[in-house]
Amino acid sequence: MRTSDFVRRPAISAALALLVGACTVSAGRPAETVAPPTISAEPSPSVVAATATPSPAPTATPRAYPPVAASDPAALALQMVSAERAIRDPHVTGADLAWFGHLQQLTYRKLAATPELRDPVLAAVPADLKAAATANADATADLRATVVPGPDLPTTWRIVDPAPLDDLARYYREAETEFGVPWSYLAAIHLVETRMGRIRGTSTAGAQGPMQFIPATWARYGEGDINSDRDSIRAAARYLRANGAPGNMANALFRYNQSQRYVRAVTAYAEVMRADPDAYRGYYGWQVYYLTTHGDILLPVGYGR
Repeated sequence: MRTSDFVRRPAISAALALLVGACTVSAGRPAETVAPPTISAEPSPSVVAATATPSPAPTATPRAYPPVAASDPAALALQMVSAERAIRDPHVTGADLAWFGHLQQLTYRKLAATPELRDPVLAAVPADLKAAATANADATADLRATVVPGPDLPTTWRIVDPAPLDDLARYYREAETEFGVPWSYLAAIHLVETRMGRIRGTSTAGAQGPMQFIPATWARYGEGDINSDRDSIRAAARYLRANGAPGNMANALFRYNQSQRYVRAVTAYAEVMRADPDAYRGYYGWQVYYLTTHGDILLPVGYGR
């Protein structure tokens, strides 16, 4: 399977060129401990939108939609910093927040697709944002490395609007209180699996729901509706707790997806949010991109309907 930002999961589910994982019980070797990172206008020819109901521009302010990541290191660094500042500004909300979250995502995808930009861009990021920017860049590159691009778009997916930002935040916090799994790790899994519920559909391995469970695993750890964000988040917390969380998050994540790159990526996103909860506001705006042999394809809301 592939994830929305690139995770393929041979051992767990099977088919999201972007982002969908499946939670399965594994008999594989537990992951080694992964140390969390220290955290203190022209369309690009490689990024196109798949045919779907046209998405309205997210703001009345004249802006390119989707945003276009720069190719020049200095310009890309300015975009990255402006996006990171905006998502941490409580006055930036609604369509503006969504636009900056999308831009943030594209800057890191640009670094992952063009590794030679990484060092000059990150060198230009101010000190207070450098740890978060480095973690995001490394996580995005790890996930991209797990995907082998194919020629075709998914035919079994629908792309929908996610549940409201505050509702999802409440579900993560409730699950943390109930099971002891840090909310930021649940949010990071949700992000990597289905872009926080934007992807609807069954993977080639039969994984379902916003946290991507195969039916057998859901039968053991799930309660309620597998397609419910709240129920699926609770099931993921229950599953992680059964596999060592919160004391051994690396092992729990490895059981969720037997890939050390996946473990590192989820850990990186989670620790960014743990250090700065406002980072969640940016991740919430990340969209569904499918990596193909033709380039990155944006699957907008309405795709597959």
